[in-house]
Amino acid sequence: MILQSESDLIKTIEEDTWMMEILQAVEQLNLPDCWVCAGFVRSKVWDLLHDYRERTPLADIDVIYYNAEEVNKQIEKILEQQLVSMMPDEPWSVKNQARMHVLNGVEPYISSKNGIAQFPETPTAIGVRLNNSKVELCAPYGVEELLSCVVKPTPKFKKGKSMHSIYVKRVETKNWEKIWPKLTLRY
Repeated sequence: MILQSESDLIKTIEEDTWMMEILQAVEQLNLPDCWVCAGFVRSKVWDLLHDYRERTPLADIDVIYYNAEEVNKQIEKILEQQLVSMMPDEPWSVKNQARMHVLNGVEPYISSKNGIAQFPETPTAIGVRLNNSKVELCAPYGVEELLSCVVKPTPKFKKGKSMHSIYVKRVETKNWEKIWPKLTLRY
């Protein structure tokens, strides 16, 4: 399959039974402003662009939502357990973006989309969800870099910004270029 646009990416996700099962499980939680993001989408695309027959294992499946009314970390653990009861073999990670700014030492996020826009790398700053059974993407920086195997920092993490070292450290420790050798890393 050729991946050249957002609609190609959506079609790819729709045709992936496992991804759709993940999205359906998350949808059952009925969380506000909820997305499955980061490596869930990124790894799928990079695997396809590298012609890998098997899916690269994910460290976790990042599920984010935004609920400023209830920011107790224990709620996230309960939600993870609900997902585990539906799909026990998956590495679920659930985070409420209404509290993540504290951990990240930044201004409060105003939504999950705003949280996604604060991810360090453009190909990681992407989310997907089901909206009335239709696949919907959140890609604040577009999908061009993701579909071109380019890794570059999002605006807050660009060279010369105070958070650039976080981006550099992530890129160095993730070793993505060893897993996906066609990647172009930009600093």
